[in-house]
Amino acid sequence: MEIQVAETISKVSQEDWDSLADPNNPFVTHRFLQALEDSDSVGENAGWVPLHLLVQEEGKLVAAVPAYLKDNSYGEYIFDWGWAEASERARIPYYPKLVSAIPFTPATGPRILMRQHNPFLINIAWKGMLSLAEAVKAYSVHFLFVPQAQHQQLEMQTDVIPRITHQFHWQNPNVEDFDEWLSLFTAKERKKTKRERKKARACVDKIYHLRGTELSEKHIDVIWRFYQNTCMRKWGRPYLKRGFFDCLRTTLADLAIVFIAEKDGQIVATSLSFQKGNHLYGRYWGCRESFDSLHFELCYHSQIEMCIQKGWTRFEAGAQGQHKLKRGLLPQLTYSNHWLRHSGLSDAVADAMEREKKYLLTEMEALRQHSPFRAEVLDRVY
Repeated sequence: MEIQVAETISKVSQEDWDSLADPNNPFVTHRFLQALEDSDSVGENAGWVPLHLLVQEEGKLVAAVPAYLKDNSYGEYIFDWGWAEASERARIPYYPKLVSAIPFTPATGPRILMRQHNPFLINIAWKGMLSLAEAVKAYSVHFLFVPQAQHQQLEMQTDVIPRITHQFHWQNPNVEDFDEWLSLFTAKERKKTKRERKKARACVDKIYHLRGTELSEKHIDVIWRFYQNTCMRKWGRPYLKRGFFDCLRTTLADLAIVFIAEKDGQIVATSLSFQKGNHLYGRYWGCRESFDSLHFELCYHSQIEMCIQKGWTRFEAGAQGQHKLKRGLLPQLTYSNHWLRHSGLSDAVADAMEREKKYLLTEMEALRQHSPFRAEVLDRVY
């Protein structure tokens, strides 16, 4: 086994990288990571310096880790600001840190890419990340939004701190159409959803979707403007550069889907998603003005309906948002793993994560009690 580091994804063969990628995850593809780099959405100026770890055997790529050196915690969505603040108060260095994640993308997916789950390769990749952290003088290593199987294997490594969080996801209960989907709801919640969809469609002239191959430069202009407006309205940072959105109709065209609402011949709202294999991922929403229930239609109902029509099995709608619960997206565990160089800080964080876990599991159980589903179908939809 040989460990190498690629300071840009372009130094890795697209064919070799994608041969390891999850067939249902658009974000770990070579071209998605390339779009982030080529558009300068990641890089030294963005605080995400690519250091992709490559594991080779007899000259053949057998595992890879999308990794970045960071001097901040922006754009990760596994919030460790409290750890950094505690570290600063104790005069313990926290940055830089080495992070395996997809920048600005809170979606579950493999962080150690390989053709099939292999504990030996996971161990090799983990040791490689520790060696890389030593070489670049990083004070911590983080694997964010990893699948459960990788999480459990990483948890077995020495001094690794496991962390669980939760998001709201949709799993296909094998229904034929949206009406059958709603039949799983209680009568009260079913009526609410029907009214909500009716109100959303009544305030615009039409709602439709386009694949990336159908997008024009005008569409990109609108999506880019909405993305900026949404970030500013929520006091957020527009991490992605315009060049990334240009890729939606070129290198990312087969991955992108945009849901669009029009009124008086003008696009008034869009919702950008990415799809690969059997999974759909909602990412960015924006609108020209406020329309009753339109956000719920473009971001949840229309996307669930598409999943049902296409037979896709999973829909993730991003981080946070308890309002997703009543639209049929249920709380699901998400996983991350962390290693902190300073033993005292590591012990304190590990203790805090144990207490956080107990609170989180209690909260998730409470959330499940408020789902829109009939009691007799809960086992089917969970």
